[in-house]
Amino acid sequence: MELIQSFLNLVAPPITFVSLGFLLPAFVFFKYFLSFVRTVFSEDITGKVVLITGASSGIGEHLAYEYANRGAQLALVDRRETPLEEVANTARYYGSPDVITIPADISNLQDCRRIIDVTINHFGQLDHLVNNAGIANMTLFEEIKDITSFNQIMDTNYWGSVYTTRFAIPYLRNSRGKIIVLSSTAAWLSAPRMSVYNATKAALRSMFETLRVELAPEIGITIVTPGFVESELTKGKALYSQGTIEVHQDVRDALIGAIPVETVEACAKAIVRSACRGDRYLTEPSWYNGLYYLKVFCPEVLEWCYRIFVYTRPGTSAAEAPSKKTVDITGAKNVMYPPSIHSAEIEDD
Repeated sequence: MELIQSFLNLVAPPITFVSLGFLLPAFVFFKYFLSFVRTVFSEDITGKVVLITGASSGIGEHLAYEYANRGAQLALVDRRETPLEEVANTARYYGSPDVITIPADISNLQDCRRIIDVTINHFGQLDHLVNNAGIANMTLFEEIKDITSFNQIMDTNYWGSVYTTRFAIPYLRNSRGKIIVLSSTAAWLSAPRMSVYNATKAALRSMFETLRVELAPEIGITIVTPGFVESELTKGKALYSQGTIEVHQDVRDALIGAIPVETVEACAKAIVRSACRGDRYLTEPSWYNGLYYLKVFCPEVLEWCYRIFVYTRPGTSAAEAPSKKTVDITGAKNVMYPPSIHSAEIEDD
């Protein structure tokens, strides 16, 4: 057995590179052709049923509006009832023929079962499941006081999507529907202060890549990896060292620095467009793809940049990070950040 492994270690790399040389050009051409066909014959979702988790704010809220613009019927899910009802009313105004709200906590298994049951009982079908709900952390791993208090990030970001998907699969199979899962560039672009969040997004990506194999061709899966997008997260709302949800814009500034933050409207439009095309992946904004290749081929460069510009030692204020000082001195926030995230005010129920 060791002889076989040694042989494969020797011959597998050159065979792989030679094979790629022959196959890659044809494969890339095929993918571009397929993308063109999918764009021309994009799915018409008028009257179809879309379930969106985390729909009371941020990307989830604007996904509701974008689906409503296209005439979809909506089941909107969130813990916060008052802002959820406000989103539902706006979605009706934008053109959705029927909208229901389902107050629920997707980290709870029974709530996830109820979400699907209520949707099917009301609409009789499910065509798109959008797993969007999530929470983040913005604290150094060493500064966490009680590590078990961070279980809620995995419970919401990962298990919430897994639970809801499991109960939705029979109905999505019947409609030959789609799953849209909001992972993040954090799945592969591992920024400091977001260790647990990064891990949950990587887990989501791996989980739904596996489900793509198991559920094809009846159910399509689009994995979305947004970068910094206008939301409560980019306002600085996250789990901090005490295990409580707080808003700290100095930490946000250190993390984002002078990187431009995309408007949530542009992100939502790109996601729905990509889902209707049946894309396998969407990175939004697309320029983050360049960082992905840098991560693959030169991971040390990104790590050095993070350590030099973003990281501060435990016990040191995030305001000391060079990235934070840069945005303060240059006023880059006024240009790079949408106006809505300049304020630390968070709408809550």
